[in-house]
Amino acid sequence: MAQYQLPKRRRIYLMRHGDVTYFDDSGRAIDPESVPLNKRGREEASAAGRVFAAQNIRFDRVIVSGLPRTRETAQRVLAETDQPIEPEVWPEWQEIRGGRLASLTTQDIERAFLSVFDGVVPEETRFLGGESIGELLDRALPAMTKLRRDASWDTVLLVLHGGVNRALLSHAITAGGRAFFGHLSQATGCINALDAGDKPGDWVVHAINHSPPSPLHADVRHTTMELLYAQFLRFKADEMD
Repeated sequence: MAQYQLPKRRRIYLMRHGDVTYFDDSGRAIDPESVPLNKRGREEASAAGRVFAAQNIRFDRVIVSGLPRTRETAQRVLAETDQPIEPEVWPEWQEIRGGRLASLTTQDIERAFLSVFDGVVPEETRFLGGESIGELLDRALPAMTKLRRDASWDTVLLVLHGGVNRALLSHAITAGGRAFFGHLSQATGCINALDAGDKPGDWVVHAINHSPPSPLHADVRHTTMELLYAQFLRFKADEMD
C-alpha cells in the first residue's frame, strides 16, 4: 500500500489595517486615500504584531495596498516582530473605490452605504456609487493567483482592507470560486489565517477576524458601514442646522 503524502500548503496571514478616522471633528469627510491610523488603530496594529511575535511567526514577504493605513499597520507589526522587511506595494489590492455621493439621491445613498456588505452581494452592486463588486473581483482575484504562482515564499503577511479581505476570504471559502460574502466581519486590525496548496481550489481557512484587543468582539453588534452611515447622517444633519 502506497504511503500517504500530506499535502504541502503555504500560509497567508491576511490583516485589515488598524482603525482610522474618516470624519474630522467638524464632521467633514477625510480623504480615504491619505487618512492615517488613529490612536486606536496604532494600538491595534501593535497588538497584532505582539501576537505574531509571541508565536515566533516569521514572514518571507509582506504586501500592502500602498495606502498609508496599510503601510503604517505593516510597519507596526514588523516593529513588534523585529523583522527588517520592506513591504511590497500591490495597488491591485486597494480598497473598493467609492463614487461621488453628491450624484446620488437620498434614497440611493442608504443603499449605497449598506447593500455592499449585505449577505451574498451581486456583482453588479456598486460601492457608494463607484466601483462594483464584479470590478473589485476582477482585480483582486488575479493578484491572488499571481501570488500563489510564485514559489519563493512559505509565509506571507497581507495588510489590506475590509472590502478586499472579504473578496479574498470569499474566494478561499468557496475553494477558489468567485463570490462576495459581505457579511464576513473584518474588524480593524484583525488577522485571518489561510493555507493555500498547489491546486487552485486547495484552500484551508483556519481563522477569520481574530482581533487581538477583543478576540470575542463582545462590544460589537454593528458593521463598519452601518457605523459610517450613522456618522454620515450626523454630518448631514449638522449641515442642515
